[in-house]
Amino acid sequence: MNLIEVENLKKVFGEEIKTHALSGASFKIKEGEFVAIMGPSGSGKSTLMHILGLLDRPSSGKYKFDDKDVSRLDDDELALLRNEKIGFVFQSFNLLQRTTVLKNVILPLIYSKDKSNKEERAKKVLESVGLSHRLDHFTNQISGGEKQRVAIARALVNNPSIIFADEPTGNLDSKSGAQIMEILEKLNSEGNTIILVTHETYTARCAKRIIHIKDGEIIKDEKISENKRICSGNLKK
Repeated sequence: MNLIEVENLKKVFGEEIKTHALSGASFKIKEGEFVAIMGPSGSGKSTLMHILGLLDRPSSGKYKFDDKDVSRLDDDELALLRNEKIGFVFQSFNLLQRTTVLKNVILPLIYSKDKSNKEERAKKVLESVGLSHRLDHFTNQISGGEKQRVAIARALVNNPSIIFADEPTGNLDSKSGAQIMEILEKLNSEGNTIILVTHETYTARCAKRIIHIKDGEIIKDEKISENKRICSGNLKK
């Protein structure tokens, strides 16, 4: 089943002086795929991610998410769909400071329809990313790699249909970055749909498919064979 379908997606910023951030993107992403959207700075990849993640609206074109035409949804409906179906992992972590690891992960559950067993659910996902020993630590007391693992746990706690990872290794050293990519690979092997936004070739090649974008246009869409993927232990070399 296609989780995402976009057709001739465009995004224009400005009125008098127009900037074409996206110029007619069309593709489909199936449930369970691990896709990297790759391009240099200013290519339009972050704009595309914001639209796919329902954080922004396209100027024109069609977008169906989970078989819903999102152009027909109002802001409140989009916010509800984001909270229930989408998890985000950002380069800058976006964690609440002076708040414990556990409370950071519980936060999305406050806005969820299902508010039962919030603490138990948060502890379970923190355990899955190897942070059971950090539950009561404040986020300013843990390393960058651990912060990103908290962000992944927070993205997972609502059991989303898809996880968007925007430059998740950008602020990390190579060892911590490799650990984050291993976690994303493991999540995908368990059936989670992953969309990774990156400018780094070696990070993108952990995915099973790479959508290359340049100057707002998709210039290549390639599948990566298993023997050409660079992930897990290979990332540490």
